[in-house]
Amino acid sequence: MLDVFITSRVRRKIIVIYAKYPDFKTHVRGLAKLIKEDAGNIQRELKRLEKVGFLTSERQGNTKVYSTNKQFPIFRELQSIVLKSQRANQQKRINS
Repeated sequence: MLDVFITSRVRRKIIVIYAKYPDFKTHVRGLAKLIKEDAGNIQRELKRLEKVGFLTSERQGNTKVYSTNKQFPIFRELQSIVLKSQRANQQKRINS
């Protein structure tokens, strides 16, 4: 269902992870392994999401670690949409 509104597959996967698990922190390679996508594409999307304020980052040595910005103005609404969308998808699978 989210694919209709968020057309980038990689961005959608990132938003789902960070909205479902707001305390989640990781670096590009860790996220690439988790969502099974190319690190280059992930890095591009993380930068975009950080630029709009959905994510924040901090340096830990040579590594940039990303986390959810819980102060993002529409964070709660976005989180609610992600959770409802996932429940709808699960319900659809059960009824199929």
